[in-house]
Amino acid sequence: MVIKEIIIKNYKSFEDFSLSFNNDLNIIVGDNEVGKSSLLEAINLALTRQLNGRNIDYEISSFLFNKSTTDQYLTEIQAGNKPELPKIIIELYFEDHDDLIQLKGSINTKRTDAIGIQLRIDFDDNYSTEYTSYIADKSKVTTIPTEYYKVSWLSFAGNTITKRSLPINTVFIDPTTIQLFNGTDYYIQKIINNHLELKEKAELSLAYRQLKESFSKEDSIEKINDKLNEDGSLIEGKSLKVSIDITKRNGWETNLTSYLDDVPFHNLGKGEQNVLKILLALDRSVHQSNVILIEEPENHLSFTKMSRLIDTIKERCANKQLLITTHSTFVMNKLGIEKVILLSEGGNSMTLESLEDDTQKYFKRLPGYDTLRLLIAKKSFLVEGPSDELIVQKAYIKKYGKLPIEDEIDVITVRGLSFKRFLEIAVLLKKEVYVFTDNDGDYGRKVVSKYADYSGKSFIHICFDPDNNYPTLEPQLVKYNKLTVLNNILGKTYTDPSELIDYMTKSTNKTDCAMKIFDTDEDIIIPPYIYDNI
Repeated sequence: MVIKEIIIKNYKSFEDFSLSFNNDLNIIVGDNEVGKSSLLEAINLALTRQLNGRNIDYEISSFLFNKSTTDQYLTEIQAGNKPELPKIIIELYFEDHDDLIQLKGSINTKRTDAIGIQLRIDFDDNYSTEYTSYIADKSKVTTIPTEYYKVSWLSFAGNTITKRSLPINTVFIDPTTIQLFNGTDYYIQKIINNHLELKEKAELSLAYRQLKESFSKEDSIEKINDKLNEDGSLIEGKSLKVSIDITKRNGWETNLTSYLDDVPFHNLGKGEQNVLKILLALDRSVHQSNVILIEEPENHLSFTKMSRLIDTIKERCANKQLLITTHSTFVMNKLGIEKVILLSEGGNSMTLESLEDDTQKYFKRLPGYDTLRLLIAKKSFLVEGPSDELIVQKAYIKKYGKLPIEDEIDVITVRGLSFKRFLEIAVLLKKEVYVFTDNDGDYGRKVVSKYADYSGKSFIHICFDPDNNYPTLEPQLVKYNKLTVLNNILGKTYTDPSELIDYMTKSTNKTDCAMKIFDTDEDIIIPPYIYDNI
């Protein structure tokens, strides 16, 4: 039983969003605030009617609604109109399965006959009178009146859903929200239940009770208790003592804690804690669940620990539908780039299957998976090699006094001059990209014609110098700077520009020259096709 597709309307960052899923593994990647967490949250909400561990009926607030939709509603109210109240809709479409046939119908936003469920948060008509009074003074309408809203949880057949009537189970694992001590209590109980006989468990309980009873018989404790009752006035007619609760409800199950290598759980590093919490959550629920949702498992982990954890997740979630969010190229690489779903700002999404076959193969072979860097950056500068990367960053420092990355702009060296591979992704996601390229002595054919398909895209910028006499970066630097300046920077004494160009363009010298230019305090001129575009 797997989810084929989700449709989200007006929930948090999603105004009108849809996404199809793989039956097995789905790796959700993207920048902060693009909706990765909200996507998992929406799936869990539609499957459980739960938000933040509580029934959604008690968690409705205006902050759940898409901001653009809310702003539009408020603008209409202030204009004296009576707009339709915003509503949240989350729909899950499932693959055909005999156990889900009762969910089949056409009561969905697509108006198609399908198996699925819909969770709606919308206005309750029973509050029509109150709402009319509320909007009578438009100056007081500052947000959506969610007090007048209701939650509907329905199948596509129009039947109300309950937890018992929905045969799909899910587990949502977010290590940042799993309670530590509940986790360790469970861990202790699990170890004991798996490894001790009933007689041994009884002996443990007896030993624990005797330990607590002996506490009150310690000389120092008896003296303290005697002092508390010296004048008998603390509690009239009663004897006051301090001791440890020995009632059954506070047995070893809730008072013992776990140690790893003699270190108490709560004193472990965040990475060890996260691993343990994820594994505990999987042990508790994964065997009973059809859909597994995991939020950024890589937090606080080294590559080695991350690798072992991802292997364990893959093993324990085999034959399940797994949706996992990550910021890590390592996780993406480890699990398989062919299962990646890229999310970007504005609700845009894509998979490698959206790209041409040759481009798919290129990125599957690409070490480091720079696709993720392109996606996460607010803007990207694509350059041809390490020397270009250094000069572009030098230009940014000269103009803004800081590195591009400080403004969430990533400078990516594109191996093999495969700019068009990256631009194919940029077009799908509408990501702003600057390509800094050489003219190679024929800018008409190698630049203008090559990138003609992108000339109408306002978010794609092809940056080059049209002077064919200076075909690459190094000749461009010589063209715009005096020989004395470059000689001082590079520690040379060339008198002929062509000799300096020959020296700078040798493969053994290119990066070294660029590094010296990057580090210099000299007032060097960066070629305008770079500096002006930056």
